[in-house]
Amino acid sequence: MLDFVSANFSDLLQNIDAIIFYSIGGDQGIPIIVLWLIGGGLFFTIRMQFINIRGFKHSVDVILGKYDDPNDEGEVSHFQALATALSGTVGLGNIAGVAIAISLGGPGAAFWMTIAGFLGMSTKFIECTLAQKYRIFNQNGTVSGGPMYYLSIGFTEIGQKKLGQTLAGMFAFFNVLAVLGTASIFQSNQSQVAVAHMIPFIAEKTWVYGLVLVLIVGLVIIKGIQRIAVVAAAIVPAMCGIYFLASLWIILSNFMAIPNALGSIIYSAFVPQAMAGGFAGALVQGFRRAAFSNEAGLGVAAIAHAAAKTNEPIREGIVALLEPFIDTIIICNMTALVVIITGAYNNPEFANFSGSALTLAAFNSAIAWFPSLLTLCIFLFALSTIISSSYYGQVSWQYLFGDGGVIIYKILFLISIFIGTVIKPEPVIQFADALKIALAFPSLLGAYFLCGKVATDLENYMKRLQTGEIIAAN
Repeated sequence: MLDFVSANFSDLLQNIDAIIFYSIGGDQGIPIIVLWLIGGGLFFTIRMQFINIRGFKHSVDVILGKYDDPNDEGEVSHFQALATALSGTVGLGNIAGVAIAISLGGPGAAFWMTIAGFLGMSTKFIECTLAQKYRIFNQNGTVSGGPMYYLSIGFTEIGQKKLGQTLAGMFAFFNVLAVLGTASIFQSNQSQVAVAHMIPFIAEKTWVYGLVLVLIVGLVIIKGIQRIAVVAAAIVPAMCGIYFLASLWIILSNFMAIPNALGSIIYSAFVPQAMAGGFAGALVQGFRRAAFSNEAGLGVAAIAHAAAKTNEPIREGIVALLEPFIDTIIICNMTALVVIITGAYNNPEFANFSGSALTLAAFNSAIAWFPSLLTLCIFLFALSTIISSSYYGQVSWQYLFGDGGVIIYKILFLISIFIGTVIKPEPVIQFADALKIALAFPSLLGAYFLCGKVATDLENYMKRLQTGEIIAAN
C-alpha cells in the first residue's frame, strides 16, 4: 500500500516542480523564478543603497541587545526572532541542498549561492521591515504578521485593496502547503535518511523514527511562538557552532587543497560547460538552492520577525539581513568547501548518493567518526526547522480560517512529518522546491510595490541614528 501511494505521489510532485520551474526557451533556458529572484535581489540592493553592507554593523549591535527596550511591543526579543527565523532556514538545505546543487551544477554553484545570499540580505531586509510595519496585535496579546498582512493592509493604503487581498490569500494558501511539504515532509525525510545511514534499524523501521519525531515536535509546538523561540534560541547557536567547527576542521586539515577548491568554484561558475543542460548548472542551481536555504524573497521568515519586541520596524529589518549572511554565505559555503575539497561530489563511489547522504560521505572520507557528529547536526537542523516553520504555517492557516481550526492544522502538520519518513526522498526534494519557491511570486510582488515606504522609513531611521536621536539602551 505504501509503495502505491509513494509512486502516485511522486508523479504528482514531479508535475508541480515542472510548472513552478518553467524555463524561458525550453530546457536550455532560464527558469522564470530564477530571473524573478535575481531581479528582486538586485533591485532591492540598489534601491536601499546597499543596506546589506552599510547596515551590517548596526545589525550586530541590535542582536547583542544594545537597543533592547523591555517596554517595546511584541512577544520575543530581537535575538529570539533571529534565532527562530534562522532555525527555520538553517536546516537540511544547508547540508543536503548544497550537496545536491554541487552534484548537479558543479562547484560553480557555490559561487552563485554566495551571490544570491548577498543579494538576499537586502530582500530579507525589505520583507521583515514590512512585516513589522503592518503587523497586528490580537485580543489575546499575540502578534500576527508577515506577507499576508503587509499585502492586504499595505496594498489597501495604496488603493489596491482587492489585489492585496488576493495576493495575501494566495501567499497564505501556498505557505500552508509549503510548510506541510517542506518543513515537515522534506526535513523529516532527509533527516531520516541521514540517521538511517548511521543506524540500520531506522532504515528498516522508518515509521519508528517518524513517531519519535512527531512526539518531540508535538510537545514543542503546542505552546506557540514563545516556546518555539526559547527552544530555537537554545538549539540554533549550538548546532551552528558544532557544524561550523566540524567543517572548519576538515577544511583546515586539507589546507593545501583550499586554493584549488576556490579556483574550481570560480572557474566552473563561468565556463559554458558548467551551465549547459537548460541551465541545470551553476547559476540556476546556486540561486535555486540559496532561495530554498535562506528563503530571501519567499517572505516566510518575516512571520517570525513580526513578533519581535520593537517600535522601530526598520531595526528588525536590519536584524533580518543577518540571516542570509549566516545561512548561505557562511554555513552553505562551509558545506560546499567540504564536499569539493574531499572530492565527494564527483567520486564514482558516491554516484548513487544524494542530499544529506552525499554530505555524510564527504565528512566520512575525511575523518571516520565525523558522520556521527554530523548526523546529530542533521537531526538538530531538521528539528529546529520543523518547529519554527510550524509557526509560519499556523499564522497562515489562521489568516485563512481563523483561530478555530488551528488544532486541525497541527494534526495535519504532525501527520505530514510521519509521511516524510516513509516515502522516497527524490520526489520530496522536487516538491519542497516547487511549493516553497512559489511563495516568491506574491511575496516579492508586494515588496516591489511597497519598497518605497521602506526606503522613506530607512532614510529617516538612519538619519536619527547618525544624529544621536537613536541611542543604545545599554
